[in-house]
Amino acid sequence: MTQSEFITLLVDSLSKLDEGEKWLHRSYGQCSVITDLENLTDEEFDAFETLTSRFARVSDMLLRKAFRSLDRLELEEGGTLIDVLNRAEKRGVIESADSFREIREFRNEIAHEYTVDGLSQLFSGVLRYTPELFKISENLRTYCERYTSQR
Repeated sequence: MTQSEFITLLVDSLSKLDEGEKWLHRSYGQCSVITDLENLTDEEFDAFETLTSRFARVSDMLLRKAFRSLDRLELEEGGTLIDVLNRAEKRGVIESADSFREIREFRNEIAHEYTVDGLSQLFSGVLRYTPELFKISENLRTYCERYTSQR
Protein backbone atom coordinates (compact mmCIF):
# COMPACT_ATOMS: atom_id res chain seq x y z
CA MET A 1 0.00 0.00 0.00
CA THR A 2 1.09 3.57 -0.59
CA GLN A 3 1.35 6.19 2.13
CA SER A 4 -1.73 7.87 0.69
CA GLU A 5 -3.69 4.63 1.05
CA PHE A 6 -2.52 4.24 4.65
CA ILE A 7 -3.60 7.82 5.37
CA THR A 8 -7.00 7.05 3.84
CA LEU A 9 -7.27 4.03 6.14
CA LEU A 10 -6.37 6.19 9.14
CA VAL A 11 -8.88 8.88 8.17
CA ASP A 12 -11.57 6.21 7.80
CA SER A 13 -10.73 4.83 11.26
CA LEU A 14 -10.87 8.32 12.77
CA SER A 15 -14.20 9.00 11.07
CA LYS A 16 -15.71 5.85 12.53
CA LEU A 17 -14.25 6.76 15.90
CA ASP A 18 -15.86 10.21 15.65
CA GLU A 19 -19.25 8.62 15.04
CA GLY A 20 -18.88 6.19 17.93
CA GLU A 21 -17.63 8.90 20.22
CA LYS A 22 -20.57 11.15 19.34
CA TRP A 23 -22.97 8.50 20.64
CA LEU A 24 -20.78 7.79 23.66
CA HIS A 25 -20.90 11.51 24.55
CA ARG A 26 -24.68 11.40 24.32
CA SER A 27 -24.97 8.38 26.62
CA TYR A 28 -22.37 9.73 29.03
CA GLY A 29 -24.32 12.99 29.31
CA GLN A 30 -27.48 11.10 30.17
CA CYS A 31 -25.84 8.81 32.72
CA SER A 32 -23.39 11.19 34.40
CA VAL A 33 -26.26 12.97 36.16
CA ILE A 34 -27.59 9.77 37.72
CA THR A 35 -26.44 9.60 41.33
CA ASP A 36 -28.06 6.48 42.81
CA LEU A 37 -26.50 3.57 40.95
CA GLU A 38 -27.92 1.06 43.43
CA ASN A 39 -31.58 1.90 42.72
CA LEU A 40 -31.87 2.58 39.01
CA THR A 41 -35.21 3.00 37.32
CA ASP A 42 -35.83 0.86 34.25
CA GLU A 43 -35.05 3.85 32.02
CA GLU A 44 -31.82 4.61 33.87
CA PHE A 45 -30.78 0.97 33.65
CA ASP A 46 -31.41 1.02 29.89
CA ALA A 47 -29.36 4.21 29.60
CA PHE A 48 -26.43 2.57 31.43
CA GLU A 49 -26.69 -0.54 29.30
CA THR A 50 -26.39 1.67 26.23
CA LEU A 51 -23.48 3.58 27.77
CA THR A 52 -21.54 0.40 28.54
CA SER A 53 -22.07 -0.90 25.02
CA ARG A 54 -20.88 2.36 23.48
CA PHE A 55 -17.92 2.51 25.87
CA ALA A 56 -16.82 -0.97 24.81
CA ARG A 57 -17.26 -0.11 21.13
CA VAL A 58 -15.19 3.10 21.32
CA SER A 59 -12.39 1.42 23.27
CA ASP A 60 -12.32 -1.30 20.59
CA MET A 61 -12.27 1.31 17.82
CA LEU A 62 -9.30 3.01 19.43
CA LEU A 63 -7.25 -0.12 20.01
CA ARG A 64 -8.20 -2.34 17.10
CA LYS A 65 -8.76 0.24 14.36
CA ALA A 66 -7.27 3.67 15.00
CA PHE A 67 -4.07 2.70 16.83
CA ARG A 68 -3.40 -0.12 14.38
CA SER A 69 -4.07 2.13 11.37
CA LEU A 70 -1.57 4.60 12.74
CA ASP A 71 0.94 1.79 13.29
CA ARG A 72 0.55 0.67 9.69
CA LEU A 73 1.03 4.21 8.42
CA GLU A 74 4.20 4.60 10.48
CA LEU A 75 5.45 1.16 9.39
CA GLU A 76 5.10 -0.27 12.89
CA GLU A 77 2.72 -3.03 11.89
CA GLY A 78 2.38 -6.16 13.94
CA GLY A 79 2.93 -7.26 17.46
CA THR A 80 0.74 -7.89 20.43
CA LEU A 81 -1.85 -5.54 21.89
CA ILE A 82 0.69 -4.44 24.48
CA ASP A 83 3.07 -3.56 21.61
CA VAL A 84 0.33 -1.39 20.10
CA LEU A 85 -0.24 0.29 23.48
CA ASN A 86 3.47 0.85 24.06
CA ARG A 87 3.73 2.61 20.69
CA ALA A 88 0.67 4.74 21.51
CA GLU A 89 2.34 5.70 24.78
CA LYS A 90 5.58 6.65 23.00
CA ARG A 91 3.56 8.89 20.69
CA GLY A 92 1.90 10.59 23.66
CA VAL A 93 -1.56 9.42 22.60
CA ILE A 94 -2.15 7.56 25.85
CA GLU A 95 -0.78 8.40 29.27
CA SER A 96 0.56 4.91 29.79
CA ALA A 97 0.15 1.44 28.36
CA ASP A 98 -0.89 0.27 31.81
CA SER A 99 -3.70 2.83 32.10
CA PHE A 100 -5.18 1.79 28.75
CA ARG A 101 -4.71 -1.82 29.73
CA GLU A 102 -7.01 -1.10 32.69
CA ILE A 103 -9.59 0.30 30.29
CA ARG A 104 -9.21 -2.80 28.16
CA GLU A 105 -9.65 -5.11 31.14
CA PHE A 106 -12.69 -3.11 32.19
CA ARG A 107 -14.08 -3.40 28.65
CA ASN A 108 -13.67 -7.17 28.92
CA GLU A 109 -15.60 -7.15 32.20
CA ILE A 110 -18.43 -5.35 30.40
CA ALA A 111 -18.49 -7.97 27.66
CA HIS A 112 -18.59 -10.84 30.15
CA GLU A 113 -20.90 -9.45 32.84
CA TYR A 114 -23.90 -11.77 32.86
CA THR A 115 -25.35 -11.14 36.31
CA VAL A 116 -27.07 -8.16 37.83
CA ASP A 117 -24.85 -8.41 40.93
CA GLY A 118 -22.12 -5.82 40.81
CA LEU A 119 -23.65 -3.78 38.00
CA SER A 120 -23.49 -0.59 40.05
CA GLN A 121 -19.69 -1.04 40.25
CA LEU A 122 -19.59 -1.73 36.52
CA PHE A 123 -21.62 1.39 35.76
CA SER A 124 -19.50 3.45 38.16
CA GLY A 125 -16.37 2.28 36.37
CA VAL A 126 -17.76 3.27 32.99
CA LEU A 127 -18.49 6.74 34.34
CA ARG A 128 -14.92 6.94 35.68
CA TYR A 129 -13.18 5.72 32.51
CA THR A 130 -15.28 7.42 29.82
CA PRO A 131 -13.63 10.86 30.20
CA GLU A 132 -10.28 9.13 29.79
CA LEU A 133 -11.46 7.65 26.47
CA PHE A 134 -12.48 11.14 25.34
CA LYS A 135 -9.02 12.46 26.25
CA ILE A 136 -7.29 9.63 24.40
CA SER A 137 -9.40 10.29 21.30
CA GLU A 138 -8.48 13.98 21.47
CA ASN A 139 -4.79 13.13 21.83
CA LEU A 140 -5.02 10.74 18.90
CA ARG A 141 -6.63 13.34 16.65
CA THR A 142 -3.98 15.89 17.61
CA TYR A 143 -1.19 13.42 16.85
CA CYS A 144 -2.75 12.40 13.53
CA GLU A 145 -3.06 15.99 12.30
CA ARG A 146 0.48 15.65 10.95
CA TYR A 147 -0.97 13.21 8.41
CA THR A 148 -4.61 14.26 8.05
CA SER A 149 -3.99 17.99 7.59
CA GLN A 150 -2.15 17.19 4.35
CA ARG A 151 -5.38 15.98 2.75
